[in-house]
Order: sequence, then structure tokens, then C-alpha cells
Amino acid sequence: MESAPRSAALTLETSEREFAGRFEEFAASGVLYPQREGSPLLEFASGGRVLYLFDRSGPYAALPGEARVVVHGVLDAAFTRRLPEPAAQTLTVLGVSGVEGQGPVLAVRGNVVVVQARVPLVLGSFEELHGVQAGDWLAFRTLPPLHGFLI
Repeated sequence: MESAPRSAALTLETSEREFAGRFEEFAASGVLYPQREGSPLLEFASGGRVLYLFDRSGPYAALPGEARVVVHGVLDAAFTRRLPEPAAQTLTVLGVSGVEGQGPVLAVRGNVVVVQARVPLVLGSFEELHGVQAGDWLAFRTLPPLHGFLI
């Protein structure tokens, strides 16, 4: 019997509430802008960037104004690597809802790393994160879309 590839069996979250609660301490602070009726995207300004996040908290849960949001993305393994030494934190928006950047790793929880790249980002991986530890510096790119979990 052939087993499924590791990436097919890996689950990054079990529910929206569970995921938001598990990573609440790494929520980014910023400003939510009003949403267009029916739009699944949150417009969230934090760390000098405007991020468009797939709204994971449900329709009408996000109110305009100050907010705390867990920003979650999935790493593109081809563009993720440990850096040999500390560098400047960077974050560049790619397309509508992806980012690339670099920063220190704040925490590692299984195949999820939290990177401080102007804002805290909770980044999941379907690939093994070989030897990445808190305190390392990571360069990364995410696959769109980024997800937003309201706290």
C-alpha cells in the first residue's frame, strides 16, 4: 500500500478559532479599513504596509479601526532559507495578497514559524523546516493569499 505524501497529510489549522487562539500572542496591531459589501478581503495597515488578507473570521466580524490580526501565510519552499547572520527586517507586498521578506524567527511550532518582518507573520510550511529555531533569521516568500484572523 502506497502512503500519501507528507504534505497531503499535514494540517496547519483545525478551526479558525483554534488557530487564532493558538497564535494570538503574535497578532499584529494595525488599522482595518472598511470592506466593500461581499468582499472576502480585509485591508489591514500595519508595519508601514497595507496587506490584503483573506477574512477567516467570517462576514461582518471586522469593524473599521484599530485591530489585532493574526496574519497567516503559507511559505513558498523555493524562496525560504535561513540567513547566515542578522540583517534588516524587510517586508514587500507581492501581487494582491502575498509577501516576501526577512526577519528573526520568534517561535517555531511544528511546521509553523513566526517571523518578525516589520509585523509578526505566522508562516506555515508543507515542507520540513530543517533546523529552524527561534533566534534564526529567515528569508521567505508566501503563496497567496495571506489569511487574517481577528483577535
